[in-house]
Amino acid sequence: MAQMTFSLLVLYLTILACLLSTIEARSRARAYLEAQCRSTLYTNLCVRTLLPHANKYDLPSPQKIAQISLTTCLAKARFTKAYVNMVAKELNKTKNPGEYEALEECLYQINNGVNQITQSVKELQQMGKDGEENFGWHESNVQSWVGAALTDATACMDGFLGDKIGSKTKSMIKTRFLNVKELASNSLALLNRFTARHRASRAIKNP
Repeated sequence: MAQMTFSLLVLYLTILACLLSTIEARSRARAYLEAQCRSTLYTNLCVRTLLPHANKYDLPSPQKIAQISLTTCLAKARFTKAYVNMVAKELNKTKNPGEYEALEECLYQINNGVNQITQSVKELQQMGKDGEENFGWHESNVQSWVGAALTDATACMDGFLGDKIGSKTKSMIKTRFLNVKELASNSLALLNRFTARHRASRAIKNP
């Protein structure tokens, strides 16, 4: 009986230690990511986006953080594109040219956005891989393309939908575009943080 009680106590303490270690790891990861996300406009979204990819023993680098944010933005943009496509097909069936044309503009914008963010993800992956002399060129491309995607998302939300789309449908579309816009904004901020730290590190190594 005593042996069983001792074994259960050891098991309980082992489980407790594991739980405390996990909590500590998540806490340290969150603190690290909060520091990384301070430069973003949507800090809570930034932390939520990155937290599943970090732990105490494998904290992502500033470049990896920018890549995670941008990849997440691309996934949301593709989801938004699919949704707008579906709604556009439904509106086309109703033969309501006003609603369909308004949504067609947004579909054009999100198509552009998906292409721009896709190119940005590829470009960010090349930064630092093909020589320091090309670093700034890759950086400029990513900034331009993500900035354009951000502008496209804002244009759809603020202009193209207007009053021609039903309120419920418009609200659903705007919510999705807003998510893309916020992720794109965060991605730009995280990119700028990464490039600034990269240049500072290079300056220390090569004064």
